Amino acid sequence: MKILLAEDQKTLNTIMKERLSQQGFVVDAVLDGEEAIDILEYMTYDVIILDIMMPKKNGLEVLTHMRGNNIQTPVLLLTAKDKVEDRVKGLELGADDYLIKPFAFEELVARLHALSRRRDQNIQEVLTCGDLEVNTTTKSVTRNKTAIHLSKKEYLIVEYLMKHKNEVVSRERLENVTSDYDYEGYSNVIDVFIKMIRKKIDHPFDKKLIQTVRGFGYSMREPQ
Repeated sequence: MKILLAEDQKTLNTIMKERLSQQGFVVDAVLDGEEAIDILEYMTYDVIILDIMMPKKNGLEVLTHMRGNNIQTPVLLLTAKDKVEDRVKGLELGADDYLIKPFAFEELVARLHALSRRRDQNIQEVLTCGDLEVNTTTKSVTRNKTAIHLSKKEYLIVEYLMKHKNEVVSRERLENVTSDYDYEGYSNVIDVFIKMIRKKIDHPFDKKLIQTVRGFGYSMREPQ
């Protein structure tokens, strides 16, 4: 599970990132709301943790920006015990849950898993493009009922292209799907992955689904 953590208390931020990483989460951490908004322009996450009291832009302002730009990623708010009005406002703005400081780390992990399950239930289980099917629950891929084995990163690219079927997806967006925020990739890494994916889901079949849009990126499209 990939998480964005926005918490301005440096010590707490560091501890939460380390402990969540130890639990198997992939965590990008920022210290203010403005940086959180900047990252959300380029990165996608499974769950976002927002501290309400942050400098530059607070958690509620970040949440308002997200929902106003149709970023529907589940949000867990971190709030002070006496700030009932903030919790109510956050839920009205589209937050999915909240946790009152100080909190038990085990409860945070449980709430993150619950939000992720809720998100998965809202996502279409089987994505289709022509005779290609991707089951987002079992992570299985078939074409013309033939099972196709993909590596983890190959699968993430295919799933993202399927979720954005008929759209043009840039190489940068695909890199963000498959790597951490701190990752420094090389310019043709996605081209290499697409080449490997095509060998598996396009080359054995007459109709090709992955289209190259020169100068922009790639698109998964129904065969004409």
